[in-house]
Order: sequence, then structure tokens, then C-alpha cells
Amino acid sequence: MSQLHHQHDTETKSKNAVQGKYDSVPQGWNGPVYTCPMHAEVRRTEAGSCPICGMGLELESAAMAVDEPNPELVDFTRRFWVGAVLTIPLLILTMSPLIGLGQIRDLLGENVSLWLEVILATPVILWSGWPFFVRGWNSFRTMNLNMFSLIGMGVSTAYLYSMVAMITPEIFPSGFRDPKTGHVGVYFEAAAVIVTLVLLGQIMELRAREGTGKAIRALLDLAAKTARVIRPDGKEEEIPLEEVHVGDQIRVRPGDKVPVDGVVVEGRSSVDESMISGEPVPVEKTEGEKLTGATINGTGSLIMEATRVGSDTMLAQIVEMVAAAQRSRAPIQKWADMVAGKFVPAVIGIAIISFIAWSIWGPAPALSYALVSAVAVLIIACPCALGLATPMSIMTATGRGAQAGVLIKNAEALERFEKVDTLIVDKTGTLTEGKPKLVAVMPEAGHDEAEVLRLAASLERGSEHPLAEAIVRGAEERGVALTEATDFEAVTGKGVKGVVDGNAVALGNLALMTDMGLQNDELTGKANERRDQGETVMFIVLEDKIAGLVSVADPVKATTPAALKTLHQLGLKIIMATGDNERTARAVATQLGIDEIRADVLPADKARIIEELQQQGRKVAMAGDGVNDAPALAQADVGIAMGTGADVAIESAGFTLVKGDLDGIVRARRLAHATMKNIRQNLFFALIYNSAGVPIAAGILYPFLGILIGPIFAAFAMSASSLSVVLNALRLRRARI
Repeated sequence: MSQLHHQHDTETKSKNAVQGKYDSVPQGWNGPVYTCPMHAEVRRTEAGSCPICGMGLELESAAMAVDEPNPELVDFTRRFWVGAVLTIPLLILTMSPLIGLGQIRDLLGENVSLWLEVILATPVILWSGWPFFVRGWNSFRTMNLNMFSLIGMGVSTAYLYSMVAMITPEIFPSGFRDPKTGHVGVYFEAAAVIVTLVLLGQIMELRAREGTGKAIRALLDLAAKTARVIRPDGKEEEIPLEEVHVGDQIRVRPGDKVPVDGVVVEGRSSVDESMISGEPVPVEKTEGEKLTGATINGTGSLIMEATRVGSDTMLAQIVEMVAAAQRSRAPIQKWADMVAGKFVPAVIGIAIISFIAWSIWGPAPALSYALVSAVAVLIIACPCALGLATPMSIMTATGRGAQAGVLIKNAEALERFEKVDTLIVDKTGTLTEGKPKLVAVMPEAGHDEAEVLRLAASLERGSEHPLAEAIVRGAEERGVALTEATDFEAVTGKGVKGVVDGNAVALGNLALMTDMGLQNDELTGKANERRDQGETVMFIVLEDKIAGLVSVADPVKATTPAALKTLHQLGLKIIMATGDNERTARAVATQLGIDEIRADVLPADKARIIEELQQQGRKVAMAGDGVNDAPALAQADVGIAMGTGADVAIESAGFTLVKGDLDGIVRARRLAHATMKNIRQNLFFALIYNSAGVPIAAGILYPFLGILIGPIFAAFAMSASSLSVVLNALRLRRARI
């Protein structure tokens, strides 16, 4: 996992080379970096707003986050309350004749009422709405037109028009005047309500965006704050977590959090690892077992040795991985960005056409209708919901995945996994426990069981293969004394050779026997009977003669059958790729209901198999955990690394499962389906408001139904659009995966 940082840095540098104008972070900068939730190429050393979309910048690294309120949220909340307090009486004053309270205006007189409107509206527009004008001006200055371009234009047009109409009504032609009162219509209340509603929408959006980061902050809060270090003289000392070094011996008392990643050197206990695996059942830990920082010790006392501290711990890397995934962009968002980019200029064009059309063909006062229509078009068309649709879902989904032990490398992996139709899994460690056990030793005539096992175990002691470990462990359990093997040689995918007690010894599968010219039909038949039961059988050769067989079995994980059934229901065809021979593989596949097997597969063959399937038009996901799986994980449409595996496998994968079993793949698949469905719903909500709202605001229904919506309703509709997208995205936090 540690190589993940290097890869992320490389990706960041290549992006910056292309979009350097938006990245002002100097090389070697160690302080906080702020980035836009929608435009990851924007990076600044200070908080502010995005030069592309105007959205407030957020901290890039979750580890830098402090448990303090977002300053932008605090500022907008203050501006909103001032706006709301002044806008409510303004609305009552302007709407009173429409709700049967006309006596209020009559009592004050029209002139006093108009000046009161100015006094109430001006602070709302010029102070509460000031951030929108700044962002709108910046958008025109840089020609990155966005939602604030439209809000700035709409509000300033309504306010300036009203001020001029108020101060010098005589300069307006008769078309602007109300035939009955002779007054020129003003829209102070519309401008004030727009500002207040947009502020409310922004506050809700900021709160929601803060909510998406809660999963990360909750993870950060899980870490222990101190560690009880055992000094070389045996004394114990409580020290801050930052002072722990690799190699330190640490006591973990019952009920304590494990402070850092490490390995048990003494003691026995059960540890609750649900914070990283999503599994509620505590895991038994004894000498030699790995411990993960922030997991919770049970009733036993443990002494551990620290192996990874600080930013190298699994918790720190999970946090960084989730933060990086939240900033990444799904391919579907490029489409949304393209629509939004063309939408704003189109809306400005529609607003101008609408103004001209109402001015020429509208009823009296025509120009007043024209202004209302143009402002309503500008406000209702704000594409903020369109811009939020994808990032909100991705941010929420990655946080939700982290809580369930599914780490998503980037948004693209999430989108691709939804389309995957074929899953390739390894047998050992994925379908099975990955801890094979010695089942039987079958000596040939002239040899005894202990001798055959001694030769096999002595030779295998030099191998790191799980089957070798099973044979060595089996020999130790049976009290067989082992000797040193020399001239050890591993034959990839076939077995091992060496010299034991001065005799040439080989241990391997049928392919190795064929290479050595030692085929034996009787022994092959005997081996096949065991393979049909799902066991792996190896031949032991002493001085060019087969001395016997050893049989090893790897028990299927308890969770595997149910997980495979669910994966089938989720639309995946499952292929098992294994180094085992075909009979053993077929026995396991039949037992588990696997669709297809690829047996006798060498590590290098996996990438080739994936390529063949892709050429047939399949979308392939590959689950693996070893260094040798990295090429296949990279070749697959989606790579899934088992979290117990090697760094290079994790680096090559789009998903990392903290707990390496099929249940994690089920969760990842469900999360991918739920997220993409959520994004499509968001895009629908965003586009339906805009698509329906713009023509209505432009007045298309007026000739038929006499309906023309005002700027106030347009502002409400725009806020409702953003709010529906935000609330829908937050539903993913409760998604059942």
C-alpha cells in the first residue's frame, strides 16, 4: 500500500503539467492544500473559491482537517440570517396587496413604502449577496462561465433596474409604467429573495459536503492518541502516538486500541477489526499474528512490535485513499461538465431573446414583463445541480465504502465495475482459507510414510508457497525431524527440486513428472481419485523414482458459497483461474457452482486470459492478492486487490478489500450499482428542472395558460434542484451493501 502514495503523486504531477495555470502550490510545500470538490486540478495554498466553477475550496488532505467549522459555512450562515431577517418584512410589505393586507402600504404611502423596500433590500443584496457578485465577476473575467455568472447577472439586473426606476422614473418610456398607478414596477423583493434562497441552498450544500467527509474524520478519530511503550530496561511509558518508532515494543491492555500496525510477540487475545473490515466478529490473535492500528483489543493482554507508524499505517493509507477517491472524477462527469459548459452561454442567449420577444410582443407594461422573464430565465437555469450531481455521489460512496472495508481508488473504477460482466478469482486465499492442510501421505512400496514426509518437508522448507507451508507444518505436527536441503530450485508452476541427505529429490505435479519422464498410470489414477475430492496431490521423487504421494487440501471459506450465489444474482459470470490441475479445480468448481475454470494457469497466463475475454467483448474484473497478480489486475477493466496482499497488487487495483474474501466483492458490486444509479438520478433531477424551467421562465406557457413565473419562484426552483441532488446523494450513506 505504501507505493500508493508514489503513484498518486505521479498522477498529480502529470495533471499539473497539463493544467498548471490552476495549480499554484509550490514544490516541496508541506502546509495545507485547498482544492475544488468538482475540479481537482485547482490547487491553492489558501482557502477561497474555485476559479472555474466558483465553489468554495476544501482541504485536499483529510489528515490536515481540523475539527472546526468550515469558515465558508460560518460566513454564509451569518449572511443568510441577516438576509432572512430583512427579506421577511420586505416580502410582507411588497406582497401585502396580494394577500388582502393592502392597508399596510396605504398607511405608509407609496413613496415611503418604496424607500422602505430600498432600505431593507440593499443590505441583503450588497452585503449578504456580495460573495456571489465577486464569483460572478471572476467568472466573466476568466470566461469560465458558471452558476454565479447567472446569479450575478440576474440579481444585479433586477436591483439596478429597480434603483433607477425608483430614483428617476421619468426617464422610462410609457411602456414601463403601470397604466393605473403610473409607477414603474420595482423588483427589490425578487432580488433579495433570490440572494436569501441561494444562500440557503449553498448552506445546505456545504453542510452536505461536510457530511460526506464524516466517514474520513470518523476514521481519523479512531486512531489511539497514545501508546504504552516497553523500554529496553522493562519499564513501561505512555507516550504520544507521534513518538512511536518502528521496532518499539508496545503493551496493548484489554480494551485498549491498538496504537499502530505491528505483530504480536507475546500474549493471546481476540481483536475487534470491524473498523477496517466491516466484519463484527472479533479475530483471534496469537504470537506472530499481524495487528492493525485503531482496532480494539478484547480481554487478553498483548505485547506487540511496531512495524508501520505514522503515514505508513493501514488507517492513514485508508484515509488518504478515500480522500483521493473523493477528489477523482468519473467519466460520466465529463458529460455533465460539457453540458454545463455549453448551458450557461445558451441560457444568457435565451434570456436576451426572451427580453427582446417580450419587449416587442408582450402586454403592457411590455418592458417590465421582459425584464421579469429575462431575470427568471437567468436564475432558474443555474447549473449548480448539474455540477453537483456526480461529485456528491462519489464523495458519499467512497466514504460509505471505507466504512464497509471497500476502498475505492478512483471514481472511474466505480463506474467501470458497474458494467463488469465477468469476474476472475483465484482459488487459494480467495475462495479458500489460503491455509492448506496436509491431508494424507501415501508411500510407495519400499518406503515408509515418515520417510516420504521427511523428504517432502525438508525440500519444501526452502519454498514460500502455501502448499509448502502445509507440508512443513504437517511434518512438524507429526514429529518428523527435518534436514537441510541444498541446491534448491523452484520450477514455476510445477514444483521444486533439490538435494536432501546427498540424494536428488523432487516434489511436484504431473507436469513435473512428465518433464522428468516418470509417468505412472497407476499412481496417476490414485492421485486423480484424491483430486476429484478437491485435494491437491504432489509426487515425491527420490533418485529418479517416485517414492510416494502427498495430498494437501485447502478448506473453502465459510462465506464463499453464499457470496458466489449473490455475485451470480448481481449479474456476474465467475471464472476460477488456478495453478491447480484441472481435476482438483473442477471438483472445487462443481462444489461451489462456478461457471468456468482455467486450470494449470501460470501467473503470467492470467493477464493473457483477461485479454482473450476482453477481445470477446467481455468486461472483466480480476481479484488477486500477490505480486504475480499485478499484471492481470492492471490488464483487467477493474482490478480488485485483497487487502491482505502485496503493495504492488494494491497499486494495480481499482478496489482494495480490507478483508480478503468474496463478501467484499459483493459489497463493492452493490456499491457500484447504487452509486451509478444515484448519479443518473441526480443528473435527471438537475436536467429536468433546467429543461422544464427555462422555457416556462421565458414565458412559453403565457400565450396558452397565462402563466409567467417570477424571479422569486425561479430562485426557489433552482434551490430545490440543488437540494434534491444533495439529499439524493446522501441516501448512499444508508445504502445496504
